[in-house]
Amino acid sequence: MFGVVFPNRSFPMDISNFVQIDTFHWVLDMNHFVGEAYDQIREMCIFLLNNFTLPPDKALAIYVQSPGSAFVFCGAVTLARPSAVLSLQWPEPGGAAEQLQLMAADAAPLSAKIGISVEDAAALPSLDVAAERRIERLAMRVGENLFNFMQSFCGIDGSRLVVPMDILDRWFKKFQEKAKRDPDFLKSFAL
Repeated sequence: MFGVVFPNRSFPMDISNFVQIDTFHWVLDMNHFVGEAYDQIREMCIFLLNNFTLPPDKALAIYVQSPGSAFVFCGAVTLARPSAVLSLQWPEPGGAAEQLQLMAADAAPLSAKIGISVEDAAALPSLDVAAERRIERLAMRVGENLFNFMQSFCGIDGSRLVVPMDILDRWFKKFQEKAKRDPDFLKSFAL
């Protein structure tokens, strides 16, 4: 059905490395894979295998779970997007489940997990959550650059800040010139 690779950390793994919970859900216990260093696994490549046909309105959704936390959506693959490299944003460990674990001395240790499930593609927020976060971060940094530029030209008129009328044109021209002069300038916003 699907395979996964953890870049620089694993060989390709197929569905047999996952525990099947039911017809549409699988879990990979990270304790068996990397132990407590699960949070060092930052990327995962997931791909549909050639002989598997996922219905066109369905997706394989990928989730991560730190010990004692809830599952967090990371992205998905579909027939139209049969493979993806996803950034794994591990949630902070902890919560009620971890507290219960500490009280039960004979309980099995909690571990981080990667969950995969078949879901309606339309119901998923975005196929690539990490890409959305990068875009959001980029927009925030560009906005911060504009604010800092405008702030250096501000005047005060009573309770209002006053900026020159052409401030956006001046900022945009300066922004473009910097981008032409320094190819790494725009890359610094995406970090």
